[in-house]
Amino acid sequence: MKANLNQITRAIDAVSPDVRLYLLYGPDEAGARDVATRLARALGPEAERVDLEPSQLKSSPGLLADEAASLSLFGTARHIRVTGAGEESVAACTMLLAAERGGNPVVVISPGAKASSALVKLATADPRAMVCAFYVPDAGEADKLATSIAREQGLRTTGSTAGRIAVAAAGDRAVMTRELEKIALYLDAAPERPRELDDATLDAIGADLGDAEMSRAIEAAIDGGPDRLADELARLDVAGSSPIPLLRQLVRRLMAISEMRAEIDAGANANSLIERVFFRERAATTRALRIWSAPALSAAIDRVRRAERATMAPNNAGNVLADQAIVAVARIAARQNS
Repeated sequence: MKANLNQITRAIDAVSPDVRLYLLYGPDEAGARDVATRLARALGPEAERVDLEPSQLKSSPGLLADEAASLSLFGTARHIRVTGAGEESVAACTMLLAAERGGNPVVVISPGAKASSALVKLATADPRAMVCAFYVPDAGEADKLATSIAREQGLRTTGSTAGRIAVAAAGDRAVMTRELEKIALYLDAAPERPRELDDATLDAIGADLGDAEMSRAIEAAIDGGPDRLADELARLDVAGSSPIPLLRQLVRRLMAISEMRAEIDAGANANSLIERVFFRERAATTRALRIWSAPALSAAIDRVRRAERATMAPNNAGNVLADQAIVAVARIAARQNS
């Protein structure tokens, strides 16, 4: 069944036994993952999480239902997560929903799915599934989201602080949450002892992530300039910037170019499309459309998304993983441009 954000978070927080499958789809993958982590919190710190790859479900569709029905080795609660799912997971989800019993809840994150996809239609039509779409918030929505997350941490935003947090995190729900958790710790804030978050506090802890620097790095990657990109990544590293907003902005830019590329390949006039682009980005967009093919864009988007998931995982190599993915994008562009 279709659900909005409030409905699906309430169901996850309650670990509703009536729901076997939570399908979180749409381009805001970070927002979907942040909601998925609520299930782990709801099940408790001892809960076991089983991660399955879409490729596993493609080769063995029954695996998802089997894992959902299996008991934990230690007798604790368990849940299953599938990240980066697409149409290859339809058969597995069909078997899960048709199984005699479910047992353990399943969260499937599908950033590339659309409302018209078979996976979304399957889950929408079944009362044992909940489906929620995640889209990158615009500026106003991101400000409200930052204010809401801050309130959960016991922080009262003032002046421009909500906007600064939203911009610094590039509208990424997960990054905003992590940043506000750190700020709450710094201010010793909690819901029962709220603290005011002002501009002076943000200045003191350096919460701005350098939008201009990130934009230059993204442009260097998409233009196919590894040498120029190396200098920009070094500047971001010295500034102590988080790699997640950079990866998220790069994916958004690649997706925007991919959509335009598809329209042009279908016969649309390139000059008319460029007129819809913000004037400061028109020259860079024109270059990108000359460089990038649809298959190359698909490969680059997949590479950056995998790097983002790996960077968000526990005990990861952080900036190294992000830098490798961004440099890979620049090399793909360089090969396209040769």
